[in-house]
Amino acid sequence: MTPPARTSPADAVAGFAALATGVVLVALLHVLPGTADISPVRRTISQYALTDSRWIFDLGLVLVAIGSALLFYALIRRGLIERFSAASVFGALWTASLVLIVAFPKTNWAIGPSIGGTIHRYASVVAFVALPLAVIFGARAVFRDSPVARRLAVFFGITSLMWFGLILLGVVNMLAGGEAWWTFVPLGLVERLMALNEMFAIAALGFGALRARQPVTERMTQVTPEGEPAVVTS
Repeated sequence: MTPPARTSPADAVAGFAALATGVVLVALLHVLPGTADISPVRRTISQYALTDSRWIFDLGLVLVAIGSALLFYALIRRGLIERFSAASVFGALWTASLVLIVAFPKTNWAIGPSIGGTIHRYASVVAFVALPLAVIFGARAVFRDSPVARRLAVFFGITSLMWFGLILLGVVNMLAGGEAWWTFVPLGLVERLMALNEMFAIAALGFGALRARQPVTERMTQVTPEGEPAVVTS
């Protein structure tokens, strides 16, 4: 019996490596001189892009974008998600939004509003919403035979959206006559917890690419000695 074709895990491994390196670089900004004094409770992560350490922030986000793209590519390559599906489209929106966030820094309010800052804000909203949706839509297809892994991925996706819901609650409160939405919640802390949650979400989904190294489309149908077809799976 010929063994089933195997796909190299290099794409998924590279994706996880880029993702982890990007997260570490952004995390370092919380302790490095020159950025350690930025409040992680009230200031958003993008505040680091307005410092002399912007290159670390930019490199970190670019690596997260590359890692994300590699993981979604690995999932598509293995036939776990369709090339044109809700999961792949939202995954592409997440990756593209990260690039826009790097290309257009947040508004420096010491100078005043800017078009670039507005693009940055909307790209951030798209990014924070798109990734959880990609994970939620993709989990069922990626983990068809693993309910525990599927529920874990969906859990991280839903909780990511719940963090964003706190910010939306602040917006609704402001529209109802309450305080400004960016002071309604500890914005920096909520954003950091949401970002961390989303890293767990994409890692949970990306694990499916490491778990299923054999492409679904290449799982071989072989013939048993009795002449009946036998589907070989990994």
